[in-house]
Amino acid sequence: MVQDIPKEVLEFYISYPERTDFVPIAVNNGTLKVWISHEDARCKAHYFGFVLGYDVEVELREKREVLEACERLYEQLGEAEEGEFQDQEELFDEENILSSSYTDAPIVNLVNQVIIKAIQRKASDIHFEGLDNRFVVRFRIDGVLTDFKSYPKKVQDPVISRIKVMANLDVADNRRPQDGVIRVNVGAKTYDMRVSTMPSISGEKAVLRILYGSQEARELSDLGLDDKGMKLLLEKSRYPNGIILVTGPTGSGKTTTLYAVLKKIATRDKNVLTIEDPVEYRLDGITQVQVNPAVGLTFSSALRYFLRQDPDVILVGEIRDVETARMAISASLTGHLVLSTLHTNDAATTITRLIDMGIEPFLLASSLVLVVGQRLVRKNCPQCSRAVPVSEELREVLLGYGVELDSYTKGQGCDFCKGTGFWGRVGIFELLPVDERIKRLIIKKADSDTIRAAAIEGGMCPLFEDGMKKVRLGITTPEEVLLATRL
Repeated sequence: MVQDIPKEVLEFYISYPERTDFVPIAVNNGTLKVWISHEDARCKAHYFGFVLGYDVEVELREKREVLEACERLYEQLGEAEEGEFQDQEELFDEENILSSSYTDAPIVNLVNQVIIKAIQRKASDIHFEGLDNRFVVRFRIDGVLTDFKSYPKKVQDPVISRIKVMANLDVADNRRPQDGVIRVNVGAKTYDMRVSTMPSISGEKAVLRILYGSQEARELSDLGLDDKGMKLLLEKSRYPNGIILVTGPTGSGKTTTLYAVLKKIATRDKNVLTIEDPVEYRLDGITQVQVNPAVGLTFSSALRYFLRQDPDVILVGEIRDVETARMAISASLTGHLVLSTLHTNDAATTITRLIDMGIEPFLLASSLVLVVGQRLVRKNCPQCSRAVPVSEELREVLLGYGVELDSYTKGQGCDFCKGTGFWGRVGIFELLPVDERIKRLIIKKADSDTIRAAAIEGGMCPLFEDGMKKVRLGITTPEEVLLATRL
């Protein structure tokens, strides 16, 4: 564990150009304890202590331990001193952004610091955008976009150029949108970031979507499903063939849910193939393929090739068009379990959406086994939550939904949750199993309201009701549920 390090040791360490193979751990009675990841770094560690006037105690540790200690030490450093930012004609890339020095090009340092801070705060997106007289950076944390820092307007072009260099984009072209990918190492972890740039009247804007691909897929029990829902989802996911669809808007955790299912069913006796855009989680024992339109590798074409690979389970990142939908249905009817996502408002609307796309109702009824609708809501902070009364305005809104509530739990804001009152997110779900009654409605091309009513009569718990269950358990607030479920 990294202990408090004297200021002069920190300042010298962060100015060191190559420091990812050694890290100061503690200073005791004039002796500096240093971890190294290989013997070649021993001389570097002794020189480091000699310059500072310390005796040095060196301990050889695993590379991962040194990088993790470096990362923890970096978190103690705070934010970089801002200084004057000027255009840099020559910008360089770093394999590990923790290894760059505070004496590096200021723009390089600025971008690195923003990325590190975003990852430390578990942000899903970083927005670099210009206003009329300033340049701002915003983070999306737990689904909410918040300002991180404002910079002088003159740093906008150099920062966007730096991001383009990291993503291998055309720095000279600022008249059209561009897309790319950045991969960085922060300490012991690797992160992929999808990059999108867009011209605007206030200069170019860049948005980085952070994909925490080095993390493990979450467990099904951590997503927010109740016992009944988890049992139903696991039961359907063990079918030998059929389609399971997870629906909801962008950023509602659909892929996370599918990978939690895969963790349960992807055993060594099954051949599991995935096609995604991009691959967001890495899971051992399965074959993961990323969409590449440049070479003609799309969802539908990959599905066609997958069928020649003797698969048991196929995960399709998203059904975007009728061709992909038809290929998925064909795969399910020929003895494969297909998992995929679709952008619809709720579970019942998914069925009518597929029919509207041109899927034959009898094929859909034969292949679809389960539709999962989901949203993400913010969870109350565990440190500052307390019971609060329901306001009259909120009470009237809830009564309109047939809900009576006198009080609920709400976070008040503290240092732990950065004053937001929330910490993390949890899913709310509705699960629509396609039983014989639903199949008959599909064949009759019934509208979504009819299908939804039949599903509720058959025991489906709608999204709003599942959200209110979590409100009564103190997990979230009614405002969060209303924001997530109002259509």
